[in-house]
Amino acid sequence: MAVQLGKRVYVRERPYPQKKAKITSELEDLIKRYNYILLFDLHGLSARILHEYRFRLRGVGTIKVAKHNLMRIALRRVYGELPPEVDRELFGERAYIFTNENPALFLKEVEAKAVRRKAKAGDGAPYDIVAPAGPTNLSPGPILSKFGKLKIPTRVQEGKIWIAKDSPVVKAGQQITDEIADILRVLGVEPIYEKLRLVGVIWRGRRFVPIDEIAVEPKRYFEMLQQAAGAARNLALNVVYPTPEVLAVVLPNAHARALALAARLGVMSKETLPMLLARASSEATALAAAIAPKAPELGLQIQQRQQQVEQRVEGEKKEEKPAEEGEKGPSEEDIASGLASLF
Repeated sequence: MAVQLGKRVYVRERPYPQKKAKITSELEDLIKRYNYILLFDLHGLSARILHEYRFRLRGVGTIKVAKHNLMRIALRRVYGELPPEVDRELFGERAYIFTNENPALFLKEVEAKAVRRKAKAGDGAPYDIVAPAGPTNLSPGPILSKFGKLKIPTRVQEGKIWIAKDSPVVKAGQQITDEIADILRVLGVEPIYEKLRLVGVIWRGRRFVPIDEIAVEPKRYFEMLQQAAGAARNLALNVVYPTPEVLAVVLPNAHARALALAARLGVMSKETLPMLLARASSEATALAAAIAPKAPELGLQIQQRQQQVEQRVEGEKKEEKPAEEGEKGPSEEDIASGLASLF
């Protein structure tokens, strides 16, 4: 390989070390076998936790710690050019998990297989930690002063320290101090659950997805599905897509608007006749109301009749409104064009 450095050209004469070539070959084989590569943070992760996860994830994922440059070489051999968004994530104290499992489900798998460990000073208590009543394997000595400092009642019996009753040591969310860590350690309590800190997923060497975009709560998924269903329903209504759910809304609206149009045009039918008669009655009443003051000798009594007609017309107008008035539906032109496309 030749690298241009100003006017100088570097050409590698020696072959790559056999160890690095073997690791690169192993990485290349893993990349070909698995669709997803999950990156996780190694900083502060103990070797015991890493080995425990190797065992617990056996069968669903393969953990590999390797230099990032070797991973770049392996990715380029399999997929060709490496996207910048993937290349810039290969740095620092990070390792890899190769899997074919859905990343969202694999994330749940990693959380479910968290490893218990002893508490250290500075850890936050994940729950209320209690020193259980009963005998311990501790002999009397300076440790008694630590029990007393934490207000844990003790007594000496049969040459061993006994805890008199269940005693709270630290509450959930509080920071664990050196004294508390020492007491929990000698009691054999491992209250901390440690899990791999996943950073993101490399999908087929083409895209990097941050873990925050994958770790979505089930409640959020339900909300997203509801939003998608609502948007799909609105789209189907607007294009009048012929499904039972859409037609159940569109056809009554189309029928009501067709009746209103027929009544305005004076088309005679069984459905429009009551509307036409009501309109004729209303117009006759309005005409009588206009004539009555000018010709009192006719003795026209129209006030009560007019109120009855107005009430009747108002009731018919309410019936003509769409069944789902509060919901914005397709326009009259959209319904007409959509129904026409069905024939």
